[in-house]
Amino acid sequence: MFTGIIEEIGQVIDLKSEGENVHITVNSNISSELKIDQSLAHNGVCLTVVELNNSQHTVTAIKETMDKSNLSHLKINDKINLERAMKLGSRLDGHIVQGHVDQIGKCLKIEEIEGSWIFTFQYDDSLNNLTIEKGSITINGISLTVVNSKNNSFSVAIIPYTYENTNFHKIKLNDYVNLEFDVIGKYIAKLLEKRQ
Repeated sequence: MFTGIIEEIGQVIDLKSEGENVHITVNSNISSELKIDQSLAHNGVCLTVVELNNSQHTVTAIKETMDKSNLSHLKINDKINLERAMKLGSRLDGHIVQGHVDQIGKCLKIEEIEGSWIFTFQYDDSLNNLTIEKGSITINGISLTVVNSKNNSFSVAIIPYTYENTNFHKIKLNDYVNLEFDVIGKYIAKLLEKRQ
């Protein structure tokens, strides 16, 4: 369980394929504090630490994870958002994030507005995911608030702190991001679907 408050930006230093799995090695300021078997969100994807080496850690992504997330687009030197699992009893500063990416979205528009940014993303609405105005969304592991919610697109407002301290400053037009829709909204949608 995560909160969507990014702890650190890591740098991808190695990508190794083994069958359909990909081993991702990341250099970060928190890698030396991790332990084997620990859960760590990478761009919002919950992955298990399988190897440690000083300021580097390695995780393994299976084919399903690669198919459903933007991890399949990673390249050496890419910046990746990192968050350790929340501690029981800690403040929930973002919202409830499972680390289970629902699908990817595509960046349609970036507007700079007096020191902040509005990013607009499009997603495939045939997968029955939805956003609501002022609801929560997780983008690359970042807890954000939806504005301009539509059937297959939405926008988020990014303040300078978030822009500089996450990989949002690296997102360009047509880039793909990981989306995790609000877990409470998903349960409500499922209940309504069963009633119909």
